[in-house]
Amino acid sequence: MARSSSKKPPEAPADPMPARIEPCVAMLVDKPPKGRDWAFEVKWDGYRLAVHVEPGRVRIITRGGHDWTDRFASISTEARQLGHETMILDGEAVVLDDKGRSDFGLLQRALGKKPSLHDPREILYFAFDLLYLDERDLRRLPLSERRRLLESIIVAGRAGFIRLSEEVEADGDEFFRIACEHGLEGIVAKRRDKPYHSGRRPEWQKIKCVRSDSFVIVGYEPSTMPGAIGRMLLAAKKGEGLVYVGGCGTGWTFQESTKLRELLDTIVTDQPAVALMRKSAVFTRPILVAEVEYRAWTQDGKLRHPSFKGIRQRADNAEVFSLG
Repeated sequence: MARSSSKKPPEAPADPMPARIEPCVAMLVDKPPKGRDWAFEVKWDGYRLAVHVEPGRVRIITRGGHDWTDRFASISTEARQLGHETMILDGEAVVLDDKGRSDFGLLQRALGKKPSLHDPREILYFAFDLLYLDERDLRRLPLSERRRLLESIIVAGRAGFIRLSEEVEADGDEFFRIACEHGLEGIVAKRRDKPYHSGRRPEWQKIKCVRSDSFVIVGYEPSTMPGAIGRMLLAAKKGEGLVYVGGCGTGWTFQESTKLRELLDTIVTDQPAVALMRKSAVFTRPILVAEVEYRAWTQDGKLRHPSFKGIRQRADNAEVFSLG
């Protein structure tokens, strides 16, 4: 009679921990998808960050690959306390307004070097995906399994600096309607059965209540108020170049306007990035990106009723609006 073996099956070798993972980016669509395969979440308005918990350290990496650990000290400290030696979280850093809505402008003020009414400790991190855990790369798993593991680490309703971006069990159209009624930026839909792929993917979709995109700042027109900006001049990508899409003159206080002018005056150039003839224009190097809300496009390709929300570094934002 053959003797049964008492040997344990060999364990799978550990997956090397990636130094950086290019994030999965949702495609913009006009309306929510239908079907049980889709999960829905609130669309957060902040900075996309990957939190890397590594042996002996935590790194917080922006979408563009920059190490911003020092800007998110509270999140970094709390990540170490989640109980795992190695882990990569995917999520969004936000500041909430008095109605519990994420506000990109408040986040920027909390991160700013100058005195602000908003403390960096107001910054929260809403995790919505788990990409690596305990020497295992989870990207090959379907979203439903990654979410199950994430929710075992960050439980729904958890207080603290790191929180769970909760899935909403609802019809997509109804959830989108309610989100817009409550002044949210929009919602995100994700296929439960799909693995995690970097880049812009159809299995992640975003539906916005208001149009909000990023445009390259190519200059400004001075205000009649001393030291302030009257209009910020904006451009979109077209092919390999940039094309002027209009000016934005609202969305800031006088104090913020003077700070913007101080910033833009450090990158003034005599070589405009777009073909634009304006006597009063001060042109700048195209290295900063403005996030702008707007209602629509005019027939001649300009933004209708744009309102400034905040500034990002162009090097850290791959989503500059493209006209094709």
